[in-house]
Amino acid sequence: MSQPHILLTGASGYVGRRLLDELRARDLPVRCLARDPATAQLPPEIELVVGDVYRDVGLAQALDGADVAYYLVHSMGRRSGPTREFAQRDRVAARNFAQAAARAGVRRVIYLGGLPTTGEDSSDHLRSRHEVAEALGAAAPEFAYARAAMVIGAGSASFEMLRHLVQRLPAMLCPRWIDTRSQPIAIADVTRALGELATRASVPGEVQLGGADVLTYREMMARFASITGRRPPLMVRVPVLTPRLSSYWVQLVTPVDGGLVRPLVDGLRSEMIVTAPPAAGLNDAPLGFDAAVRAALAEAA
Repeated sequence: MSQPHILLTGASGYVGRRLLDELRARDLPVRCLARDPATAQLPPEIELVVGDVYRDVGLAQALDGADVAYYLVHSMGRRSGPTREFAQRDRVAARNFAQAAARAGVRRVIYLGGLPTTGEDSSDHLRSRHEVAEALGAAAPEFAYARAAMVIGAGSASFEMLRHLVQRLPAMLCPRWIDTRSQPIAIADVTRALGELATRASVPGEVQLGGADVLTYREMMARFASITGRRPPLMVRVPVLTPRLSSYWVQLVTPVDGGLVRPLVDGLRSEMIVTAPPAAGLNDAPLGFDAAVRAALAEAA
């Protein structure tokens, strides 16, 4: 697909802002959908449509003439409320978008969710993200479901949670998720792969994205401490520490939005590892954990 016209939703979010930079670097024409132009803080040359996927406002105008649409919207956060509320809101928003994209004749929809998880341990948040993917699947003839674990980058909620736990706590009581394996990926690798999905002649239905290393969260904290010249925190595993209690102490020692902490902590119980590597050209040489952390720290400096 050459020089597609692109709609980007979620452009004011963490991944969306960086994906916008990636798409502009590729000289692709991009239109963005935002609820509030003032908070979106987009470059003045970017075409902006004011709308809201949750209320089905502005979608027809935003999708008009679009060949490719990125869906990077989720309601988890300060205003999300209990899990059942943000999951229901996300179902409604995804259905609204899918129906509008189908009416507009969009050729390809691209969505970023989480890697497949280990069955019963899957969190409500990760299940909700997968429900969104299922709702979007019929939105266009081509659907690309990009799936990633923890994204390493300055400003990523998961990364900021990890960083502040290491920097502020010399010791911590940890639940069993401390030894769960994951495959964290650098934000640059995520946005590069997402950008590539816009112009490929064809896309697979699912694209699993991971970094070069598979690590437990215990190993990530130890390696982060080493990179930053700190003594690794003493970590004592306590089997009875529930996700609810874990989220309370994470909120006490990190600046991460309280509405994000609980679902993020719930997700840490699930092993997230690439089981089906993506096609050539999508994530050929991802950064390892240490290099991704150094890049994130350099960006934050």
